[in-house]
Amino acid sequence: VSWDGTRHFAYGYGDDNPLWCERDYGKGTRWEGLIAPPAFIYTMGEPGVPPHDPETKALLKGDPLVGLGSYQAQMDIEWWRPLRIGDRLWKRSAIIGVKVKEKSEFSGRSVAETQGWLYYNQDQELVAIQRGTWIRAERHASAKKKKKYKLPEPYTDDYLKKIEAAYDAETRRGSQIRYFEDVEVGEELPTIVRGPLRTSDIIVWHLGWGMQLTPPGAFRLSYNVRKKVPGMYTPNELNVPDTVQRLHWEQDWAEKIGIARPYDYGGMRETFLTNILTNWMGDDGWLWKLSCQHRVFVYLGDTYWVKGRVTGKERTGAGNEVHLEVWVENQHGDRCTPGSAVVLLPGRDGPVKLPRPAQEGIDEMYAHEVERHR
Repeated sequence: VSWDGTRHFAYGYGDDNPLWCERDYGKGTRWEGLIAPPAFIYTMGEPGVPPHDPETKALLKGDPLVGLGSYQAQMDIEWWRPLRIGDRLWKRSAIIGVKVKEKSEFSGRSVAETQGWLYYNQDQELVAIQRGTWIRAERHASAKKKKKYKLPEPYTDDYLKKIEAAYDAETRRGSQIRYFEDVEVGEELPTIVRGPLRTSDIIVWHLGWGMQLTPPGAFRLSYNVRKKVPGMYTPNELNVPDTVQRLHWEQDWAEKIGIARPYDYGGMRETFLTNILTNWMGDDGWLWKLSCQHRVFVYLGDTYWVKGRVTGKERTGAGNEVHLEVWVENQHGDRCTPGSAVVLLPGRDGPVKLPRPAQEGIDEMYAHEVERHR
């Protein structure tokens, strides 16, 4: 974790919260220093196990789904401790669920693949866990079975002014403590807007996100990856092999695989949901859990309206829990990403205590997760 890293990541999703964007602001908070935004774990995680030896690689025979389209469907995250300057993360990963669907509305045969990532720091402390589901589908089938989605249309000046007004109105709780006792069930979170989504926004998102590309590198490094995984590259309009990931920014390739327009990453919407929550809860709150589903494509040109409301509150062994419904909807009013969250807030009797994982040890928690999804 570095100041540059947290700032670049936050700027990539449109957040300038001083808790992770200013070097010294955090010294005056309960954290006593800069901390990373919750979704910063997306940029981190060195392998927690050594690479497979040649015999194991031969036995596993690689990814049987390589070359299939990958469409993010769901993400569940829990956070247990903050990331501070100098922290390093390792991660253990596993496929914890596979469901085959012979026929789907979107494509032909598809597979719902659920993966888990357990993150821990240099002190062997568990930091967070992610559980994500991707739909792996045959690209040629999805191209034949194009589903109808509402596409963005040119914006009127009045609608653009509405977006600008929402940007001007965005507020952040910051150092003003939001006490558990003051929260009311049914209250709405201040809406935030992100968009309309442009190719330049995708580029800036990538700058903060890190080397999350196929391939992880350019020119010679890209060529070296292509030699190993040629299926990850297809000819572009100039007959030059290029990453299949360009469906997020290249119109021609998106159309060829059955997508009407280039579209965003699920991680962007997940991060926007963390953004509305951190704006609302302030410096002294703790985002514990987030769960969401991606049900509608968000295309280049679409606008994200990020909203939420309080659905419940209770005092438990974990602390002062506030339960929230959160979601992303587009300019058509479609709920693209519905979700839920749990935030821990301080009470007038004391600050938030950080939540704990189901198991304290890395091996024990890893085994717990695998067994939980059998």
